[in-house]
Amino acid sequence: MTSIEPITLTGQHVILEPLNHSQHDGLEAAAQDGELWKLWYTSVPTLDAMAAEISRRLRLQDQGSMLPFTTRLIDPATGGPGRIIGMTTYMNIDADTPRVEIGSTWNAASVQGTGTNPDSKLLLLRHAFEVLGCPAVEFRTHWLNHQSRDAIARLGAKQDGVLRNHSRTKDGVLRDTVVFSILEHEWPMVRNGLEHRLARQR
Repeated sequence: MTSIEPITLTGQHVILEPLNHSQHDGLEAAAQDGELWKLWYTSVPTLDAMAAEISRRLRLQDQGSMLPFTTRLIDPATGGPGRIIGMTTYMNIDADTPRVEIGSTWNAASVQGTGTNPDSKLLLLRHAFEVLGCPAVEFRTHWLNHQSRDAIARLGAKQDGVLRNHSRTKDGVLRDTVVFSILEHEWPMVRNGLEHRLARQR
């Protein structure tokens, strides 16, 4: 496996850049766009917890289990980095297999449905399969989060199973976790599907 190191990935709509503390204010503004921390099915930090969340993700990066990104819009005027709209990660990194999970993702409400999420997923999946050499990429979500489950299925991911009473939500309630994956031989079809979706939104 190519070493998983911080990297900047640039797509049609978004730039994924390595997470750092200087992005704190931009991430706060993005979370306020829709007051995302109030949504029961997400784990978006509250404004007073954003600094701690950045530190948590960077700590996991130091331990080798996560590679966190900040998501920015591409500025249409310059083609360079625009405003911050959210966060995403490679997580639960298994360097021996190698295998990664794409998760801990959230985007500002105003950009949802505009192509930013499929663009981000295309960047992360392409890097995982074509650079890191992963034979599989995983996704997980709450059993009751039907919006997320439908979105993952639209990517072309297959459901592997359900981990019942797998973890606790931010309210302390036990949740069932649905596990999906995309295998390397499925990647070309998934890539074509994502590229087609993005082409329709130009």
